[in-house]
Amino acid sequence: MELFGSLLSDNLMSEESDSLRTSPSVASLSENELQLPKQPGYVCSLTEELITKAREELQEKPEWRLRDVQALRDMVCKDYPNLSTSLDDAFLLRFLRARKFDYDRALQLLVNYHSCRRSWPEVFDNLKPSALKEVLGSGFLTVLPHSDPRGCQVVCLRPDRWIPSNYPITENIRAIYLTLEKLIQSEETQVNGIVILADYKGVGLAKASHFGPFIAKKVIGILQDGFPIRIKAVNIVNEPRIFKGIFAIIKPFLKEKIANRFFLHGSDLNSLHLNLPKSILPKEYGGTAGELDANAWKEVLLASEEDFVKEFCRPLPPSSTLLQDTLMVEGITSEVQGDDSIRGVKSQLYSCY
Repeated sequence: MELFGSLLSDNLMSEESDSLRTSPSVASLSENELQLPKQPGYVCSLTEELITKAREELQEKPEWRLRDVQALRDMVCKDYPNLSTSLDDAFLLRFLRARKFDYDRALQLLVNYHSCRRSWPEVFDNLKPSALKEVLGSGFLTVLPHSDPRGCQVVCLRPDRWIPSNYPITENIRAIYLTLEKLIQSEETQVNGIVILADYKGVGLAKASHFGPFIAKKVIGILQDGFPIRIKAVNIVNEPRIFKGIFAIIKPFLKEKIANRFFLHGSDLNSLHLNLPKSILPKEYGGTAGELDANAWKEVLLASEEDFVKEFCRPLPPSSTLLQDTLMVEGITSEVQGDDSIRGVKSQLYSCY
């Protein structure tokens, strides 16, 4: 027994020594980095089919997944020690998937994500479902209960439900952002992405004029470069002539890949059904999935109130010069447009009539 105990003790000491030698981060971490709290362990919830899809489309290798997450975590600690971000596996994995496991691009996306939040307080301060009950109850936004054949969740927007005299357009943007934050918690959505269905029925010049170049640039900058989500298609239905003016505002800020994913169907529901099958659409759009129920998604968000309070209702550290510099990446500049831009937008909108 003494011999066995001695051998066991020697073996454990040898393993501990080996682990220190083979873990380069142990010797190189600073004192502050060594005090980082232990992060929650990651448990993959993807099906085998989705694991295969993530490998093929996102270059995600399950056997290297945690190594990749640790690499991104180390980059954040080294390059942006004051970023004040979550560093747990599941959170960082969203950014790696959104940038196909390119470490540098995932890091930039993470920094952009926080920079956007700090640079637009009208949208991100006190961002919680209970503060947006009027928007969520208006029917402006919902998520359809069924995903499309590719597994994409379908976000349905109906701008005609917005009454500008009731609240500013930024409240709609807040509701959209809340929805994206909730959707991206799902690993399935991280891999499959989302589809947008926007119904522009009844949208005229008065409403369109609220969506100027400043708002357009900020929103598109967030969706393209500041949020870890994959937008696979944008289906526009019932667009009036005014939409030509709206799209003229949007298009200069769109990357070619995203611009090619816009599909304008007009009032032709058969055209819409080529992209989104009847089986997942409500009857309002020629579907067989019952009536559109906007209240169901409202209740989903309200049930997540506590999570949003923890994430968005705590004081943020002041934006450093470093973070301000990151706002200058493509699509996320924060300068206000001048009078010439506004006049140009109004000219584009009026020309559609």
